[in-house]
Amino acid sequence: MPHVNANRRMILAACSIPLLAPLPARSTDRPASAVVLTIRGKVSRPNDGTAAQFDMPMLERLPQRSLTTRTPWYDGPRTFTGPLLRDVLQAAGADGTTIRAIALNDYKVDIPLADARRFDVVMARLINGQAIPVRDKGPLFIIYPFDDRAELRVPQYFARCAWQLRTLEIL
Repeated sequence: MPHVNANRRMILAACSIPLLAPLPARSTDRPASAVVLTIRGKVSRPNDGTAAQFDMPMLERLPQRSLTTRTPWYDGPRTFTGPLLRDVLQAAGADGTTIRAIALNDYKVDIPLADARRFDVVMARLINGQAIPVRDKGPLFIIYPFDDRAELRVPQYFARCAWQLRTLEIL
């Protein structure tokens, strides 16, 4: 191989990494407690044979992001904490164009996978530092950074904020 300087090798390597590449396999890839999220469809890292399942400790081990924003569902701003949606999708090896979010009450909404790349969408597991009970939209709640991006403060994006999230189907 011709000589390539170290900086050029790093740039070439970085350019070849897909945005939603699966994370390396670890011994913690299987849920040890109750499954709170199932990702099925176009996933390359199923851990139950057909889908990627996560318990809350698995989601807690992903990098966490806190986002303080106002929403139509609460008076005043709240701080939502959890992994970015794109990191959860990366952990499952998701590869598609659409995410169908399904809630515990069977509410369904389609979210373009591009939203996870373009915006810092949080899969909240905490509100103001507290676990989100099912009766208050938990245990998982998809939240967009409404206060950071004015174009997100419209009904189209509010509708994509599935609460009581249980399943993501990658289409």
